[in-house]
Amino acid sequence: MSNQTLNLTPQLYQYLLSTSLREPAVMKHLRLETAKLPSHNCQIAPEQGQFMALLIELLGARKVLELGTYTGYSALAMALALPPQGKLITCDINDEWTAMAQQFWREAGVAHKIELRLGPALETLEKLLKAGEADTFDFAFIDADKANYSAYYEKIFQLVRRGGLIAVDNVLWDGAVADPAISDTQTKAIRALNEKLKNDERISFSLVPIADGLALARKR
Repeated sequence: MSNQTLNLTPQLYQYLLSTSLREPAVMKHLRLETAKLPSHNCQIAPEQGQFMALLIELLGARKVLELGTYTGYSALAMALALPPQGKLITCDINDEWTAMAQQFWREAGVAHKIELRLGPALETLEKLLKAGEADTFDFAFIDADKANYSAYYEKIFQLVRRGGLIAVDNVLWDGAVADPAISDTQTKAIRALNEKLKNDERISFSLVPIADGLALARKR
């Protein structure tokens, strides 16, 4: 028994995966292909993908927004959890990584649910607001450049409906957020957002220590 979150040893982490992970073959294939890339640490952990899929099912979500597509693993996890008429808009600036993503979305049979928007995310969010999409998204996942986290959050807060959920990735930042000796731009931006979320009375909030830390903000 423990009165605080366990530190997952490699052995315990493998046990967690072996007893809980229900990863479709296409998702495993994408994860293994992504692991060959030098930037593979940008991909979320498989247990996090499964957790977010569960959140989408619990919300009954039909419309999802994602910032940071990378090779498409998180988008694939969420799209598979959406109903047949569900829609996911995912934003990125890298056409090489997202080309790989689209290949696997097609293989999984969910490409029709996913709309990829290439370009600076803040511009995409502003276009969505101007198009009248405020208060229409059920779920949003922020996993793009950390320096803009606070700006992304404020825009997405307008786009998510009341009762909708915003998930923010990497909020523990490999432990750097707790080390006062680390003061680079990205770490400071994540610390600032964590503090903002804690004190934001517009939301219900929890920081879940899964993978690299996932902040959950439910719009009141």
